[in-house]
Amino acid sequence: MSAKVSITLDEEILEFVDRSSQNRSQFINEILSKEKKRQFLKELENAYTELANDSEYQAEIELWDVTVGDGIDA
Repeated sequence: MSAKVSITLDEEILEFVDRSSQNRSQFINEILSKEKKRQFLKELENAYTELANDSEYQAEIELWDVTVGDGIDA
């Protein structure tokens, strides 16, 4: 789904957009999609780092690792 919006761009930025693509909307959508993905991956990285540094969480993982390898056949 898409929505029509009105935005204001600096003239220099608009010239860049026009030089870069024949479809302004598509170009801007692609750039914003890439930025959204970049931010998501950064947040994910931060969450994994936080978990790696959480000693209580790491202790819980160690307990589960023992349970998984307890020798019970599937």
